[in-house]
Amino acid sequence: MSCRVESSFKMAKMAASMLEHGEDAFRKLFKFYKRRNPPPDFSEVIDFSKGSKHEKVFSTELSPAAVGENEARKAGLQPVREWKAFGLKGYPGFIFISNPFLPGSQQYWVKQCLKVYLQKPNVCNLDMHMTAAETENIWEKSTQLMRSKGSGKREPKTLLEKLRWVTLGYHYNWDTKMYSAEHHTPFPADLHSVSKHVAAACGFPSFTAEAGILNYYHSDSSLGIHVDESELDHTQPLLSFSFGQSAVFLLGGTKREDPATAMFMHSGDIMVMSGHSRLLYHAVPRIVPAPAAAPLPPCLLQGPERSAPEDSLVRRVKEEDWEVCTRYMRTSRVNMTVRQVLGLGQAFPSGETRIQTLSAFSKDSAEGGENINSKKRKSSSDGYGES
Repeated sequence: MSCRVESSFKMAKMAASMLEHGEDAFRKLFKFYKRRNPPPDFSEVIDFSKGSKHEKVFSTELSPAAVGENEARKAGLQPVREWKAFGLKGYPGFIFISNPFLPGSQQYWVKQCLKVYLQKPNVCNLDMHMTAAETENIWEKSTQLMRSKGSGKREPKTLLEKLRWVTLGYHYNWDTKMYSAEHHTPFPADLHSVSKHVAAACGFPSFTAEAGILNYYHSDSSLGIHVDESELDHTQPLLSFSFGQSAVFLLGGTKREDPATAMFMHSGDIMVMSGHSRLLYHAVPRIVPAPAAAPLPPCLLQGPERSAPEDSLVRRVKEEDWEVCTRYMRTSRVNMTVRQVLGLGQAFPSGETRIQTLSAFSKDSAEGGENINSKKRKSSSDGYGES
């Protein structure tokens, strides 16, 4: 019996055992990869950066003509024809794009997440238990201490390090679990542009970025088992952009007891969940720290090309800004999820119509959870589920 067959047999046996004992396969797998001691075996985690070598993985065709090369370049993306895109057997509508960014352009998006997108009037987890004056200028209030860190002494966390989530566009309401026309700020033009290009390349030319959730992960962070369904329109895809440290992502089925498939998300990777896969359960049980000798992924070590178009959205990051970003990203991961909330001609329902969601971001809970109680909502450790 080959090692792979033997390993698959063990995984199947484990899944059967967990169902026997009344615990669904997804939850058991979540706990397995979240485990610290002993650390889990990652041999069954799909790594798309190595191509379509796994039996579940196949190459998928995109639409190169949907995005002009110059438009892609302006957004820091390679020409679509050069993107490496994959699908997964049993998951129709799921597309994994392995780092389609131009060399160096990821630095820009990291800086936007850490310095720009968290600015008011956008909303973050710190707003739930701090005054508006205290959460103004999070970047400026954090940079001096961030630059001086590394002395080996135990130092207080900066506001930037306490950040767990930021919402853009239509802001998700944690109490009503829904979006509304009243709770809205302009969606960032640069993020809208890159999202529209990715969606068009994947066969969704009419996609409009209307809501964004940024999640900020540290080495002990995790994302509970959930499905994203608060958006009124599910015909458009959900886009997920990953930067920084790698993570293990679990993609399950339409029911909690369905087994899940584990895969790595590396810096620059993009996931597109559409069609059947748009409403599947998923989770992030673990952030995988980089080796001490190379704490930053190689793709984050170089800045954008100096030959970028004059009207490019992606600009070179100032050296002093990237110094702070580097210190942060050595132990952290940032994820941007972008959604279209309303369909063509659709409007928000009037009154207090409740749209349920099963989303939770938890630093401490081994299982995440569907409900965030009022006490936890005030904590800087909680936020909205990443997809």
